[in-house]
Amino acid sequence: MTARSVTLDDVAHLAGVSYQTVSRVLNHSEQVSPRTRAKVEAAMQQLNYVPNRVAQQLAGKNTRTLGLATSDLALMAPAQIASAIQQRAAAQGYHLVIAMANPDSAPQNTVNELLAQRVDALLINLPLDAEQAAQIQQQCDNKPVLFLDVERSAEVAQCQYQSESGAQQAVDHLVALGHRQIGVLNGPASSASARARFAAWQQALAAHQLKPFCVLSGDWSAASGYQALLTQLPNNLPQALLVANDQMALGAMHALHQHGVKIPAEISLIGYDDTAESAWYQPPLTTVRQDLQQLGAVSVDRLLMQLEGGDVAEKTLETELVLRETTAAPQQDEVDMAEIAQQLQVLARKLKRTSK
Repeated sequence: MTARSVTLDDVAHLAGVSYQTVSRVLNHSEQVSPRTRAKVEAAMQQLNYVPNRVAQQLAGKNTRTLGLATSDLALMAPAQIASAIQQRAAAQGYHLVIAMANPDSAPQNTVNELLAQRVDALLINLPLDAEQAAQIQQQCDNKPVLFLDVERSAEVAQCQYQSESGAQQAVDHLVALGHRQIGVLNGPASSASARARFAAWQQALAAHQLKPFCVLSGDWSAASGYQALLTQLPNNLPQALLVANDQMALGAMHALHQHGVKIPAEISLIGYDDTAESAWYQPPLTTVRQDLQQLGAVSVDRLLMQLEGGDVAEKTLETELVLRETTAAPQQDEVDMAEIAQQLQVLARKLKRTSK
């Protein structure tokens, strides 16, 4: 015999409050006193009560559910952003539903997966141009939407780090060390953030009267970073390399290690993102830090402000260059002491013969 599901009436009876009070607690209403809220939550826990979100959706109620459309969670940065969003949403009393994009289908399909679950508002962490973002905004009708990876020119609500400051910090650091042959390993041309980073790198290099020594590309994965470096090895490496994310930098470092190229003695590398793993690379990676935990928290807060009809506070998100162990001044031509000693011995023998 199937056990009967626990209902709101059961919770209300155990807590000694009305059905409406339990409903207010579930909807995080400010009309409930802390003492009453604690009694209701204790009753829910005792009865193992699970809110029926499907019933709430069918009733057209606010479900306190947010949707996140994201790119591949096998990539470190999107996965860590999703984790930060989930933590912040839970802290604010919201449930998070995640839909991961299929590279072979349109981003609108991923958004539809979330809309089908009747989420209250959406976060879009997919690489989009302005036109695609406008289409998704229209697709979501009157639901609040916030975009995390979109062309800056798009007339939609955005929450993302800007590329200019991070690119400038990285290029200035390499130039100050003495590097002039600086290459670029960028993400896919289809990505708005990759295009923005490349344009910012070019602008920062031009400010020092430099052009990229080489322009390589990958798909954000470590494997693509590895393959990109193989095209330059063994004898066509720049003095330094700017990499559009830490994961491709990991692959690039693996290729360099395999060919016996010393980092940073023979080539300097700077990554982008400062994912949690980059401090544990060998050697630890110098990188442009985007605080992914902060990005997740701020994006949820801004979306909830939209949902509640308040004014969205535009907090500026600033990058930071994190110096570790993959950058150093260019290696000078080493003096071969053994060769010099040999030449001195030859010279000494000649002088000895001539002196006789």
